[in-house]
Amino acid sequence: MLVKVSGAAIHGVSAQIITIEVNVDQGVGYHLVGLPDNAIKESSYRISAALKNSGFKIPGKKITINMAPADLRKEGSAYDMSIALGILAASDMIKAERLGDYIIMGELSLDGGLQPIRGVLPIAIKGREMGYKGIILPRQNAREAAIVNNLEVYGVENIRQVIDFFNEDAPLEQFEIDTRKEFQDKVDHFPFDFDEVKGQEAAKRAMEVAAAGGHNIILIGSPGSGKTMIAKRLPSILPPLNLKEALETTKIHSVAGKMGAETSLMTIRPFRSPHHTISDVALVGGGSYPQPGEISLAHNGVLFLDEMPEFKRAVLEVMRQPLEDRVVTISRAKFTIEYPASFMLVASMNPSPSGYFPDDPNNTSSALEMQRYMNKLSGPLLDRIDIHIEVSKVEYEQLAEKRKGENSAKIRERVINARNIQTERYKDLEINYNAQMGPKEIEKYCALDDYSQLLIKAAMLKLNLSARAYDRILKVARTIADLENSEKIEGDHISEAIQYRSLDRDFWNA
Repeated sequence: MLVKVSGAAIHGVSAQIITIEVNVDQGVGYHLVGLPDNAIKESSYRISAALKNSGFKIPGKKITINMAPADLRKEGSAYDMSIALGILAASDMIKAERLGDYIIMGELSLDGGLQPIRGVLPIAIKGREMGYKGIILPRQNAREAAIVNNLEVYGVENIRQVIDFFNEDAPLEQFEIDTRKEFQDKVDHFPFDFDEVKGQEAAKRAMEVAAAGGHNIILIGSPGSGKTMIAKRLPSILPPLNLKEALETTKIHSVAGKMGAETSLMTIRPFRSPHHTISDVALVGGGSYPQPGEISLAHNGVLFLDEMPEFKRAVLEVMRQPLEDRVVTISRAKFTIEYPASFMLVASMNPSPSGYFPDDPNNTSSALEMQRYMNKLSGPLLDRIDIHIEVSKVEYEQLAEKRKGENSAKIRERVINARNIQTERYKDLEINYNAQMGPKEIEKYCALDDYSQLLIKAAMLKLNLSARAYDRILKVARTIADLENSEKIEGDHISEAIQYRSLDRDFWNA
């Protein structure tokens, strides 16, 4: 008897329906075809033990299992339950009439229990799109799948519950979530606040500008000056995720297996801080079975590179294209995958190998050592960072000050107002904020008066700026003007934007 069961495979951050065809015939043998990987080939042992411990057994006949489409490689252990139910249905041990109404996924334990799987959200979205009645999957994944409305979501603890559901109409627990309520309840929960930062008003102002326009920023300062502390508080002043962004972000984390059992929807912007020993594949994504990298996990959020010169140069250079295109393309001989990568890059670094130049008059680093240290960051990469800000040492008087600084909520209000201006400005375009402007938008929205043109001309000549750095200054100036509700870019906006190009100065060769 031939039976078909529906599962799904992940391709990038999308899902594709996989039809598992099971045929039981006269003879002996177990044949699994359709480009399965080793984890799927080993499923027969898990399925056999799970069914035996659930009161059933694999029939001693010829079993042929095809995973269609046969030319698409399948990977992982998520097809265990689909294959097991297909074998039982093809052997007339369970009723097969309603099997086709559901997508069925789950990894089996030897006792018949179910282990969580990856990529549940894109699978559920695809199931609704293809008109399936519901999805049956491990209980740990049910909250995540329940984000998708108009689809019945059943979370089960073992395969016996599913067998009873098809054989005896035994009820399964259906999970339902009010996505908008879930989103609103957690959208403003942050572990850190800017009122905890002592002093550093210039750095906090730079972070506000960066947040308002979605600009990349690098913090340069001696150890202990507060660079990491300031960077970790950036998500608390970024505008809240809208529902579309939250779903995009959740899909990526779901595919990467980063969603917890109690998490259904990501409600705050991600903050990723990889260690400096990370490889280029781990950063941008890829591998034998491609997975999203750190820059995709930071989509719609922040990627923080602490002590940026300590990262391997090759690792840093692979970020050039994603910083410009906001997408990562991974090409292999037989397929190409795209992962979204629209993130804010926040980096920190010491000004010298010793860490204390120019605050330490007895700087122990030679000019050659300092130049070699600075050369770890290429010019083209620094060009793609809009704001360079020096973070000075915090003095005792500032540390002893009892009065708290401005909190994140107030800064966030100004940032949201500036972003609302940008949303209105770009409502007919495919961009959302100033950092995404292209040459046409810069020409249209960054017109300068004569005084501003003289200022930026002088900066170009003195600092020997590139054309890309020129565009960055205009974008940052546009953001500063938006923060002040100014329709035009004024001279003081350009002046402040020029001040945020520290690494273009001769200062570092002093």
